[in-house]
Amino acid sequence: MKDRDVSKHGRRDDRLIRERVHDPYKTRLKLTDPAVCPNCGAVYLSDRWTWEPAPAGAEETRCQACHRIRDKFPAGVVTLSGAFLAAHRDDILNLARHTEDQEKAEHPLHRIMEIRDEDGATVIETTDIHLPRRIGEAIEKAYRGTLDFHYEEEAYFLRVRWTRDD
Repeated sequence: MKDRDVSKHGRRDDRLIRERVHDPYKTRLKLTDPAVCPNCGAVYLSDRWTWEPAPAGAEETRCQACHRIRDKFPAGVVTLSGAFLAAHRDDILNLARHTEDQEKAEHPLHRIMEIRDEDGATVIETTDIHLPRRIGEAIEKAYRGTLDFHYEEEAYFLRVRWTRDD
């Protein structure tokens, strides 16, 4: 180490400090309390988003989930594939939506953005990283199969893959 890399306080000044998790949709400043999302109606109250009725005078502020939906920038993706999916697609997607309903009731920012078919698979995009894990685990518990998670450490993103061929 060169002398110029060490400050007079004994610490190194040549290191780049990186943010471990980068979520461009995370609110950096404290929101005005109370606030209401003009898109979905979620209410920011006592430092958290809820589905409570908006109090009089609540400031309009778009929530992070609606920002992601508008920008088409998911935080999580669940990819479902295999011959079993083709035969049971409606039931599996109903389970995914039911899981979303349960999660969203407690956490308004955890939502399914889009469900689409792509290259023989069904892809579910979500606004957070917790919902895809719950969806994947619910499908594996109900239908078995192979479940795989891939979390990108420096990005706020989770990829979940579930497959069953029989």
